[in-house]
Amino acid sequence: MKLAVVLLSGGLDSAVTLAIARREGFEAHALSFDYGQRHRIEIESARRVAASLGARAHRVALIDLRVFGGSALTADIEVPQGRSADEMSHGIPITYVPARNTIFLSYALAWAEVLKCSDIFLGVNAVDYSGYPDCRPEFLRAFEDLAALATRAGIDGARFEVRAPLLHLSKAEIIRKGTELGVDFALTHSCYDPSSNGGACGRCDSCQLRRKGFQEAGLVDRIRYATT
Repeated sequence: MKLAVVLLSGGLDSAVTLAIARREGFEAHALSFDYGQRHRIEIESARRVAASLGARAHRVALIDLRVFGGSALTADIEVPQGRSADEMSHGIPITYVPARNTIFLSYALAWAEVLKCSDIFLGVNAVDYSGYPDCRPEFLRAFEDLAALATRAGIDGARFEVRAPLLHLSKAEIIRKGTELGVDFALTHSCYDPSSNGGACGRCDSCQLRRKGFQEAGLVDRIRYATT
């Protein structure tokens, strides 16, 4: 069986990405991060999703991006609430974590080289991506070029591929795809600012994009929201 490393946050997009990797015949090695994020409850969601979708292995890398801060997810900065669609479509929001996907992909690359596999799956999206620069197609291609130069496997001729199957799908299309693949979205967590009992705030950018996606897909979101 083909091997792949799949970055798994515990959110909706990464769960669907893992399901796609499994459907394509990959033995998935899921990789999550405990990086000091405000919403670290997503790690438990990642564990549930990995087990539900049959990941061959699941590892949680412990790093601490709070040492740098600079984001509402890793510093004492308020998470934006109730932003309009127009506001979300302009600029880079304060929930952007500096260089996060570069760091995560570097860890995934290291594991892929150890596993002697060349495929890395990542659930980024260039449609509903909230302005994050490390979710763009040009970033993914640049990282592949870096991987070819920065690894022993690359020097020996291996070509790593960063697979982003959701890149050009809307949130509604992602949700429909996940439903077709049997993803249990009740296991996932998307909220940037959850309550103490794990309920989603319903008003951060991530919650709003998720709720809009389910509405457009004509499906019911079964997670708990603090607001209706």
